[in-house]
This record gives sequence, C-alpha cells and structure tokens, in this order.
Amino acid sequence: MTGRIDIRPVTGGNATGGRGSGRPFWTVRRRDNLVGYLLITPQLLGSVLFVLLPLGLVLWYSLHEWNVLAGTFEFVGTENYDRLLADANLREVLAGTAVFSVGLVVFNLALALLLAILLNQRLRGTTFFRTVFFSPVVVSLVAWTIVWQFLLQDDGGVNGLLGAAGIDGPNWLRGEGTAMSAVILVQVLKNVGLNMVLFLAALQGVPAQLYEAAALDGAGAWTRFRRITVPLISPTILLTSIITVVGSLQVFAQIAVLTQGGPGMSTTVLVYYLYQQAFQFHHFGYGATLSVLLFAIVALLTVAQWRMRRKWVVNET
Repeated sequence: MTGRIDIRPVTGGNATGGRGSGRPFWTVRRRDNLVGYLLITPQLLGSVLFVLLPLGLVLWYSLHEWNVLAGTFEFVGTENYDRLLADANLREVLAGTAVFSVGLVVFNLALALLLAILLNQRLRGTTFFRTVFFSPVVVSLVAWTIVWQFLLQDDGGVNGLLGAAGIDGPNWLRGEGTAMSAVILVQVLKNVGLNMVLFLAALQGVPAQLYEAAALDGAGAWTRFRRITVPLISPTILLTSIITVVGSLQVFAQIAVLTQGGPGMSTTVLVYYLYQQAFQFHHFGYGATLSVLLFAIVALLTVAQWRMRRKWVVNET
C-alpha cells in the first residue's frame, strides 16, 4: 500500500443526480426552460381551448347539416361549400362588407391621424380634447349605438339640427344611399379615439430636431409631414391599419341595432349574414361555412398587410 487516497468524483447517478455524466440534471438552462414553459402554459391552453378547438369545430360543422329544431346532425360533405359558391346573395353581401371596411379604415385612420397631429401641439386645452375624443372608446358599444339610433331617425336630433339651419335631412337609417354611410359614421366616431392615442404616442416619439433641420433647409409643412412624420410613424400606421381592418370585418352589433341589414340588403355585412343564416334561419352548417370564409378573408388580408410592410414601413426588411 502506498497510502494514497482516491479522490476522483463518484459518477453514479444517485450521487450527482445525473446519469453517468457527473452533471446535475437540473442545470440552470433546464430550470430556465421549465420556468418559461410554466409561464406560457396559461396562454397556450387558452389558445388551444378558445382558438384552435373552436376553429376545428367550425370546420367540422361546415361539413354537416345541423338542424337544432329537428335534432338532426347529418354529414353532407362539401354541400355547404357548393351552396356558398351558388349563393346569389353572397356577392351583394361581400360588396357591402367591402364598402363598410374601406370606408371605416380610410375615415378612421385619416381622422385619427389628423386629430393626433392637432392635439400634439403645445396649446391650452389639448388634455381636455384628448379626453373628449377618447371617451367614446370606453362607452358600451350597445349603448352608444342605441343613442345614435335615436339621433339618426327621421325626427331625431341630427335632422332637428339640420332643420334649424333650413335643411331637410333624410331618414338616415332607412335610405339605401345613406344607411351605410350612417353606420360607418357611427363606428368611426366610436373607435377613432383609440387610433388617435396610438398616433399621438408615435408622434411624440419623433425627434423635434428633424423638423427643425428640415425647416432650415426650406422644407414646407407638407414636405415635413410626408418625408419625416409618415416614415417615422409607419410602424404605428401598420398596427392601426391591421387592427381597424380586422375590426371592420367583424362588425355586428352596430348593424343589428341600427339597420338589421336593411333597407333591403344594403347594410348586410358578412358577419350579420352569418348570424341570419345560423340563428334566424337555423342553417348552422351553412353558417359555419360562412365562418370559414370570414376567417379566410381576415387571415388573407392580415398576411397581405404584414408582407407589404417591407415596402413602406421604416426599418423593416
């Protein structure tokens, strides 16, 4: 015997927690990964239960004819999609949806940006007007719509003001030429404050030195807006456009309260037509098929806007 003591580490799994490697199983990296998975688990479960599962059920229902009153649930394959392609009313519905969406997006974004520019000035009273323009956002949608329903009637407040000025106003919600414009106006005034706040935050992040340098070089107000303001707030423009487009395609309460899709089908948008087919006519299978169409349109427009950002959004590659 030499008297030397073997001090080599024991490599057994029981002594170190590893499996022959000598390293502990719960390393810092694995603990961090576990914490990350635990943090995203609630959101992941919510996405599965309230997004992926409903989408799967809608696709499944679109392949069936479900009559709740008769208690039947029959597999029909692609019959509902064939009916979708042959639906004579669908073209008019999609046209009305396009008119509403384009009108809402254009007027909402334009008015929100204009208000944000005006309220970004260092003037007295801007805080009060910011509150006034944003307050409709927090008001109940149904309450807001009911109030405007009374204001836009033939003998309502709007025509009362026009009559005081000697103008004979139309029946806004019952005329085919004015009903859609009235619905767009109500929705624009309801949500313009949200986009206004987003634009206002973006404008306050634009360095004032850029405007001063451009003014010294002789750039006018329009040139400064086009060359400085718009490029630097383009990420916010992208965000607000996506939010507004998606919201415009999902409008329902305003149509249901103000016009019920009329007169005729002049204000019947896709979501309201879906509601009519599923819950008024009890064609749940066809209603699910219209839901699939709505999802496809929303996804297509969102992806298109996201891909086009590289052409006009600053610092996007």
